[in-house]
Amino acid sequence: TDQFTVMFAAADDNPPGNTSNSFGIQGGNPVDPTNQNANGNASGTKFNMGTGALLMTELQYAINPQPDDMSKVTKDPGLPGVYKLGGFYDTGRFPDYRYNQSGQALGGPDDTTGIPRWDRGNWMVYGIVDQMLWRPSLQSAQSVGVFARATGNGGDRNMISYAVDAGVNLKAPFKGRDNDTVGVGWGLGRASYGQRQYDRNVNSTGTPTLTQGTENHLEVTYQAQVMPWWVMQPDFQYIWNPSGGVYDSRYSTKRVGNEAVFGLHSSITF
Repeated sequence: TDQFTVMFAAADDNPPGNTSNSFGIQGGNPVDPTNQNANGNASGTKFNMGTGALLMTELQYAINPQPDDMSKVTKDPGLPGVYKLGGFYDTGRFPDYRYNQSGQALGGPDDTTGIPRWDRGNWMVYGIVDQMLWRPSLQSAQSVGVFARATGNGGDRNMISYAVDAGVNLKAPFKGRDNDTVGVGWGLGRASYGQRQYDRNVNSTGTPTLTQGTENHLEVTYQAQVMPWWVMQPDFQYIWNPSGGVYDSRYSTKRVGNEAVFGLHSSITF
């Protein structure tokens, strides 16, 4: 309907067929974290159908749908917004951050194998809000909107247990710049209790390890319609406590410092 949308998708959860990823706890490739090839399959064309299925679904609810042509509107349709609730489920197996294959505390002093226990299934749920809060008139290009997103999942087999993002966008911030948008966003991600427990287990063996906590980040961006066919978007981000606080490889007792990121995105439409 105009207000409700339901989506569903099913996909192979691990097309290249490797059984581990870049995380050290899973025996992955720390040299190249983006490498998804394994077992001598450098071509990346071993489309595997034996590891599991990734199932995704989302329900959307739109309030105050807007007419296609706002110039002919005489009655205020209200401020539009979209609310989404969704989730993922993967039927594959995932390594447990807490226990090894013998049921011992993974990474702890009694860990005799160093091989994590594999658990069946993985999931995540999320909610998204995108709502306009203000516009001066029906035909005005200017508006203020807010957005928020929250995610949560099982903390025993994931590095991040929950994350929250929120922000505000101002469209047409200056006179004559109807297609420009300025935005400010903030978010955080919390290391899972499984990851934190693994850090504590390793630390108990005498190997210094910092327990990861919460990462916070701030983003400021401006999307500019330079030409009808050209959009440019400078972006600035600042991250506090990256990765929840991990060792700086240059020192033995210090966490990695905060990070500043500058970016520029350009889009050309033919």
